[in-house]
Formats: sequence, structure tokens, C-alpha cells
Amino acid sequence: MDSRSARKHQAILDAATTVFLDKGYSGASMDDIARLAAVSKQTVYKHFADKEKLFAEIVLATTHRVDAMVDLVADIPVEADALDENLTRLARQFLTALTQPQVIQLRRLIIANADTFPELGAAWYEQGFERVLATLAATFRNLTDEGLLKADDAMLAAHHFAGLLLWIPVNRAMFQGAARSSEADEAGDTGEAAEATEAEVDRLASAGVRAFLAAYA
Repeated sequence: MDSRSARKHQAILDAATTVFLDKGYSGASMDDIARLAAVSKQTVYKHFADKEKLFAEIVLATTHRVDAMVDLVADIPVEADALDENLTRLARQFLTALTQPQVIQLRRLIIANADTFPELGAAWYEQGFERVLATLAATFRNLTDEGLLKADDAMLAAHHFAGLLLWIPVNRAMFQGAARSSEADEAGDTGEAAEATEAEVDRLASAGVRAFLAAYA
């Protein structure tokens, strides 16, 4: 693929991501995507045979975003005196990454089409979030071997850790339509909302780690 074709390919992917997140799979059209990408519909079909293949590429392309999270989870230091601090730092970064508005929108889009494209949803989960959980489980297994945690079932412990952090903000975002804290909703402007959201991330991270360590330390 030459550089000009590659630019068009990326422009189509970017436009399709915007259109799918805005209108959903059934509401999106190749005409909308072509218009936003500033290419002809024929060009869109030249790069992607149909809407389903374009949707699949967009969904699976997002799984590379978890690479940084996997590296982050794998690098938790084995330090007895700093275990609480290290897990809380990880929890903040975990929450910040997984409650980004576009991540929530994509999650909602995939769930909405899970019955139509079950293999795609399964692939997105396995290549994305499940990789993070597997790495987190390996880390907890290592911390257990070092005597810092007591996690007989490391994968279950990883699920508990993620659940303690994500249950409140992700469920609220899924039902309310935006990954925003209640404090942010009340703040009324961008600066205050950003500060409130950061404060809530700190609160949820600290509380989640305390609950986790009460069960597993």
C-alpha cells in the first residue's frame, strides 16, 4: 500500500470510528463514512469489502491500546512497604484508561452488537481486557509467592481487583451515557468537572485498593 493509499485507508478508519460511535452499527452508512473521510464511496469499498469488515477492523484495531496497560500491570514492584502505594497508583491509571469516554462508547457499541457479531465481541474481549486480567493475575501470583498477597486463585483476585475499581464508574457511564462523575455533572464547567473527575478517580482507587487488601493482603 503506497503512502497516498495508506492515508486514505487511515482516513476511512478514522471517519468510520466517528460514525459508528455516533450512530451505532445499524445507523451508520458507507455514504456517511465516505463523506466524512472526504473520499468516494467506491474508494471506501476498494479498501473494505463491506460495512461488516470495516466495523470489525475498527473494533479489533482498538485492542492495541491495552499494550501500555499490560506493561503497566506487569511492572508492579515487589516491595512490601510500598504495596498499598503501588497498587493505588496502578488503580488510578487503570481507572483513568478504562473510563475514557471513547472507551465507554466503544464498549457500549460492542455490547449492543454482541448478538449480531458474537465472534467479534469475543475477540475484542480476549485480545483486550482479558489480556490485562491475565497479566494482573500473573502479577498477583508473583506477589503471593513473595508473601505479600494471599491469592490462592490469582485470576479470581484479578477479577475482584478490576471489579472493585470499575463497577461504579463503568455501570454509571453505561446507563447514563457518559463516563462522568456525579460531582462532574454538578460542577457546570470544564475546569471544575475535570478536577472533580480526578478527585473521584483518587477516591475510587483508594477505596478499591483498601477493600482488595483487606481480603487478600
